[in-house]
Amino acid sequence: PMSLSDSDAQIANIIKNALAEDVGSGDITTLSTIPKDTQADARFLAKADGVVSGIQVANLVFSTVDPSVKVEWFCRDGDRVKNGQVFGTASGNARSLLVAERLGLNLLQRMSGIATATDQLVCAVRSVNQHTNILDTRKTVPGLRILDKLAVTHGGGMNHRIGLYDMFLIKDNHIAASGGLSNAVRNAHVYVSANPQYKATKIEVETRTLDEVDEALTVHKTHPFHRIMLDNMVVVSNSNIDVALLSQALERIHSYTQTNPDVRIETEASGNVSLHTVAKIASTGVDYISVGSITHSVPALDISMKI
Repeated sequence: PMSLSDSDAQIANIIKNALAEDVGSGDITTLSTIPKDTQADARFLAKADGVVSGIQVANLVFSTVDPSVKVEWFCRDGDRVKNGQVFGTASGNARSLLVAERLGLNLLQRMSGIATATDQLVCAVRSVNQHTNILDTRKTVPGLRILDKLAVTHGGGMNHRIGLYDMFLIKDNHIAASGGLSNAVRNAHVYVSANPQYKATKIEVETRTLDEVDEALTVHKTHPFHRIMLDNMVVVSNSNIDVALLSQALERIHSYTQTNPDVRIETEASGNVSLHTVAKIASTGVDYISVGSITHSVPALDISMKI
């Protein structure tokens, strides 16, 4: 899993820019109403059940505003909290607490919302098998990707590629613009040959039909790739979840790898993934299920800070 130390500079920059946006020339309400040397104690209260994420980030917010503020937590990132649970305290200069409050809570609430939604999907998958893993996507808030993806790991999910630079993901538009799936995969191999620093970088190919799966497996014989995405192969109609097409695609991939014992192709399902559908999708035995909703439209976990 990603840790805060992997991206300290990025997170520090997010906090610096967010404080500049929020505080500007000064918190005039706090400056005008609270005497300079006033000390205060505050507590962090969960107002809903969920999984906490963002504790380390909130620590950085408070220490950036005022290194003398003391923050103490009674749980760790990835722990579950209950509605009504006090899970942290902060003490120090009252002005500093109030300046840091909104940004600290904004990040803590969003990250905890992502971790909670991820945890719900992971639990649903684990009720079916221990093999399938939940992946995030690049559908994150611009500028907050590192935090969104960190929160996914706190919820038990795994990170897909971080950006456009750390994995080849040949999607439908790449396939269309390069003249077909086979051309796109071959072109990726040519690029790797010319740029050996990407020799260990994984290549993933998106498919949407059984014909495209067959084409991908054919090109794999001469230009191998690491993972095949099976996009929108789950059909949802009212309460019916049809995974027949996904299952057929997985059978064809399994048959191909069975006849080529040295070959391993990871599989990833995407599209029509929700808490309602994810267990049925996992029942097919697919390796990964990628979900955009856990970062692009997740509700924040309700958390308050009270002095």
